[in-house]
Amino acid sequence: MRIIPAIDIIDGKCVRLSKGDYNTKKVYNEHPLEVAKQFEYHGIQYLHLVDLDGAKSKHIVNYKVLEQIAGHTSLKIDFGGGIKSEQDIIIAFNSGAGQITGGSIAVEFPEIFLDWLNGFGAEKIILGADYNLRKIAINGWLKDVEIDVIDFIKKFENQGIKYVIGTDISKDGMLAGASEDIYTEILSKTKISLIASGGISNIADVIKMKSIGCEGTIIGKAIYEGRISLQELSKLC
Repeated sequence: MRIIPAIDIIDGKCVRLSKGDYNTKKVYNEHPLEVAKQFEYHGIQYLHLVDLDGAKSKHIVNYKVLEQIAGHTSLKIDFGGGIKSEQDIIIAFNSGAGQITGGSIAVEFPEIFLDWLNGFGAEKIILGADYNLRKIAINGWLKDVEIDVIDFIKKFENQGIKYVIGTDISKDGMLAGASEDIYTEILSKTKISLIASGGISNIADVIKMKSIGCEGTIIGKAIYEGRISLQELSKLC
């Protein structure tokens, strides 16, 4: 299973939110590159980089942070937040992203998302399935839509999607454990490679995600709050 630390960006700084609420913003480091280099130093190979300004603005904003991290580390970066056009994708890939994540665009303009999937390939495009009480949420989690998360994933699985990041908004940043039941259901009803996100609170949660069959696990606040050490994660890489 891939260990994927997260860096969320607002105003070029490394932050974390609780349940996606921008009013809960907490700045952990003003220099995301420093954080990324620490991950790399401990043998971590992957990074989940989220442009929260972009998610709110509906276009890519913090691509310079992506460019800096990609240019000064060897981390394999998946980038998301505000990617709404092919121009945004090109900026992300040109700035060093290995993969991009599309969530809101897949809900609002599925035909555009499918064009990306067909044009760039299933290894490059990740489906972001962000949900609250099983219902998909979009635009920086500011809007819920009446689509069940599993129906949403299965729709795009039928169109060729391979990677899905499943994020339970109610658990994100809360350090209360991941959505094991829903992840297990997703894995039993689809054949996608599932990347678990949201709620990871300790190393036992990470091991549990591996045991149920997740392809990767994104870890954020648990690292920043000292609940999981990079030394512990390095042993799982």
